[in-house]
Amino acid sequence: MEVKKFSMSGLLELRPGKFEDERGEFIETFKSSKLKELGITEEFLQDNQSVSKKGVFRGIHLQTGDSAQGKLVRVAKGAVVDFAVDLRPGSPTYGEWTYVLLSAHLGNQFWIPAGFGHAFLALEDDTIFSYKCTKEYDKSAEECLLWTDKGIDLTIDKNILIHFGISDILVSEKDKEGITLDEYSKKYSIFVK
Repeated sequence: MEVKKFSMSGLLELRPGKFEDERGEFIETFKSSKLKELGITEEFLQDNQSVSKKGVFRGIHLQTGDSAQGKLVRVAKGAVVDFAVDLRPGSPTYGEWTYVLLSAHLGNQFWIPAGFGHAFLALEDDTIFSYKCTKEYDKSAEECLLWTDKGIDLTIDKNILIHFGISDILVSEKDKEGITLDEYSKKYSIFVK
């Protein structure tokens, strides 16, 4: 398994081995002992899956407090640009973000620890996005940050949009009503230098 680390502590891109022959391919998508070797010791309590059209943007979502979720995400069909936004109080990279191109073809995964906001943009029709969560969903702990907020400045590479032929980004009404980073910081008494 190949592992890529990021400047924001805790994030990992994982590339499990892929075995291909004339019948197709095989990828080991989850192995608890391997994750523990990488320092991911949390127990996964819930699996989720979504199917999205090309151009659908979901996020920026997170669970807060005792319900904060770590997520191990992957694409079973299609491709996405997957974003992680650091929303951990006291983090030196608070408010910063990074992304990974995840695809079924690559078989790669993205480990996003608790305290990060998460979002993705589907790059192909019928993209199947799967994620393992370390906590069960709790509606009362749910937050949604506005992906267009200038405080976060989440930008999607125009070359990616052109390459995948995306001219319109589709966002749910709920996600359009997310709060700003400043509102989130005030709500949770997070003081940023």
